[in-house]
Amino acid sequence: MFLLYAVLLGLLLGFLVGGRPAGLAAIRFRWAWLAILGFAVQVVLFAGPVSDRVGDVLGPIVYVGSTALVLVAVLRNVRLPGLAFVAAGAASNLAAILANGGYMPAGVAARAEVGQGAITTYSNSKVIANPALEPLTDILSLPAWLPFTNIFSVGDLLIAIGVVVAIVVPMWRAGPGASRKLGPVPGAG
Repeated sequence: MFLLYAVLLGLLLGFLVGGRPAGLAAIRFRWAWLAILGFAVQVVLFAGPVSDRVGDVLGPIVYVGSTALVLVAVLRNVRLPGLAFVAAGAASNLAAILANGGYMPAGVAARAEVGQGAITTYSNSKVIANPALEPLTDILSLPAWLPFTNIFSVGDLLIAIGVVVAIVVPMWRAGPGASRKLGPVPGAG
């Protein structure tokens, strides 16, 4: 749900700078099918019936593999505005996940701040004492008063910044004075 806030902020900022949503239709994201496949695998993996059965052996393997698929798709599109931030954040998250056996360590304090209790089924998140690469793990939290509050990592923050940029720039380019260019032309290269 953390990304939901990034999308909403990107749209709001896009409108505030005089952008138009039509600019989003001009984005040429290559290998989108790979990113969609990676996300779909994660949606299924973390759905109650599957996560209850997948276990701690197969779950981390599938999670790392699906995360890698999304990262490959992002890297294929790294020249698009904002995607370098998304790639850096995704690589940061994947490094933390790999360094901790296929799980993203969750800070106890961060989980408590958002009212999350013990993890009772397979999850991409795990409380680990002294995790490897701890500064890259889920140690930050959104304010508890926000809807869909959750914990997040520095990588998630970089991904969110990238998503905001990836929305604002094409909207801005499509606004009044649409000849504005900033960085590579979408779909070029």
